[in-house]
Amino acid sequence: MAGKHTPILMPLLTRDGEIVFCEDFLDPVEAEEYLRSLTESLDWREEFLRIAGRTIPVPRRVAWHGDPGATYRYSGLRHDPEPWTPDLLALKQRVETACGHGFNSVLGNLYRHGQDAVSWHADDEPELGFEPVIASLSLGAERRFEVRHNRSRELLRLPLNSGSLLVMRGTFQHHWQHRIPRQAGITAPRINLTFRLILTGS
Repeated sequence: MAGKHTPILMPLLTRDGEIVFCEDFLDPVEAEEYLRSLTESLDWREEFLRIAGRTIPVPRRVAWHGDPGATYRYSGLRHDPEPWTPDLLALKQRVETACGHGFNSVLGNLYRHGQDAVSWHADDEPELGFEPVIASLSLGAERRFEVRHNRSRELLRLPLNSGSLLVMRGTFQHHWQHRIPRQAGITAPRINLTFRLILTGS
């Protein structure tokens, strides 16, 4: 699976951090091929959170892959990386070229339908560093990505189409939160791959 054009990342947000975006990082046919391949090849796992004495299932499936030692912790969960697959490694290399930034891990989220979601959060875990670069590749059903400023509560909404690449960088995680809300009427799956650099020596 090889790209046929040079992706251009366009700025969408430049205040208190930065978001840049490319809606056609992968062409539709290629994006569909990766969606099918990754759905079948990755070890998608169901996770559970313990909140106020209750065990609650995470409303999506998760896969964590990366270099040895790229362990990631969030929401009280520890993720030790599975090895890179050929598809993930190929996508990583292309994302790195587009971003001008290296990554050593990727978090995969499988949203099976519109009721799978992720709540408001910032990717501000210590192992990501002070100003992390996080590259988010979308495959499958279009979903709405929302960001909300911590102080002003300004809200921005962006549809993430299949094959699009969104990059959060600079101080974005200090000033904004983001989420994928539930959306009624969506029955098709979506895979989101967020490439990250885990600081393994810290």
